Amino acid sequence: MPTVRPYWKGYIKLALVSCPIALYTASSSSERVAFRQINKKTGNRLRQQLIDDVTREPVEAADKGRGYEYAKNSYLPIEDEEIESIEVESNHMIEIDSFVPRSEIDERYLDSPYYIGPNDPVGQEAFAVIREAMRGKDMVALGRVVLAKRERVIMLQPWEKGLLGTTLRYPYEVRDSKDYFYDIPEVKIAPDMLTLAEHILKSKETKFDPSKFVDRYEQAVIQLLEKKQQGMPAPKAAPFVAPTNVVSLMDALRRSIAEESKAGAPAKTAAAPQPQKGKKRVPGQGELLLPIAGRKGEPKGDAKSAAPAQPETKPAAQPASRRKSG
Repeated sequence: MPTVRPYWKGYIKLALVSCPIALYTASSSSERVAFRQINKKTGNRLRQQLIDDVTREPVEAADKGRGYEYAKNSYLPIEDEEIESIEVESNHMIEIDSFVPRSEIDERYLDSPYYIGPNDPVGQEAFAVIREAMRGKDMVALGRVVLAKRERVIMLQPWEKGLLGTTLRYPYEVRDSKDYFYDIPEVKIAPDMLTLAEHILKSKETKFDPSKFVDRYEQAVIQLLEKKQQGMPAPKAAPFVAPTNVVSLMDALRRSIAEESKAGAPAKTAAAPQPQKGKKRVPGQGELLLPIAGRKGEPKGDAKSAAPAQPETKPAAQPASRRKSG
């Protein structure tokens, strides 16, 4: 197992079979560019200070506590020892409650991923039995675990030699889509138009390859920081040009297919006589790929970075809260 410190240690239990395990976070945000708050006048880093909301006096760290607001500005003090005294079985053990088909779990409920492996050589056989019992069944196990002083439902599935645990959100944490989609009208789509759109989708079909995911915004931030370190002025942002309104959706679909066919045509096809007069298009022209300096350890200008860029797929935007009026 890795030398990193486990996020949680305990046991996993299936009926009367149990074994010690360690749980590790499977994702990290430590590689992101981070900024600190500073004093613009001195350039020194700022530190936050706790202030009493009533007396407006600074509070020492030793006097900091926690409390539950049971009425307006009335708090019930609670000590850390009292919180830690709450004992439920999932504090120390993930007991598998049930098995469900993976396809039945709504993607909106998936939260944070964790790697799970045996934490003691004595329990490796029991761990392997639990892991292999699930493998190939298209079923996942559901259990409970206390993480960060909160009991979470966790989904378990075989992952290589270990298990992948994914915490699930509770129903009250998932917003109802009807609050956001209620005013979208039912639109009847012409079959020919749908066929053209499906053709475009087919032309962009590819294999899922997360190694091609690039945070272009962070790369631009890194470029900005490098220029400022060199004493160069920051580039001015180009004004955003909104897409033009589509007058004819059918014509737009047809032009999209034509552009895709033109871009994907082999060299001999590109060199063939064109019905329109003008300069012949040089294969690859219009795709200027410049290496962008990344974080420490990232390759610069290697062969992979020179590959044609994949079509941009924007992540689903988090919708602003919309509620029915009246």
